[in-house]
Amino acid sequence: MSLHQLREFCLSFPGATEDLKWGADICFSVGEKMFCVTNEQGGASFKVTPEEFEEMTERDGITPAHYMARNKWVTVQEFSKLKPKEWKYYIGQSYELIRSKLPKKVQQSLM
Repeated sequence: MSLHQLREFCLSFPGATEDLKWGADICFSVGEKMFCVTNEQGGASFKVTPEEFEEMTERDGITPAHYMARNKWVTVQEFSKLKPKEWKYYIGQSYELIRSKLPKKVQQSLM
C-alpha cells in the first residue's frame, strides 16, 4: 500500500471526502466524521473494533492513536506493517464503523 493507493481506496467509498487538517494530515471523512488519517511520511490511523484494538496494539509498528485511543483508533507507523489485503479490510471496516454512527438520514443519502 502506498499513499496514492490509500487515497484512491478511501475516496472509493460513498460520500468519502478528503481534506487537510492540522497543517499536514490528510483526513478522509464520511458525513464530516473522520475514518482515516495519514500524511506524506507514510502510515495511517483508523478506527478498529474494541477486540481488534487490543490485538493490533500488540503488533510491532502499531500503536494506540494519539488523542483517539479511547475511541479505539490505532496508528500503523509504516505502510509496510500491514499487507494490502489487511489495509483494505481495516480501512473498509473503519469507514463502516464511522458511517454506522451517522444519523439515519445522512446514511441514506450516502447510498
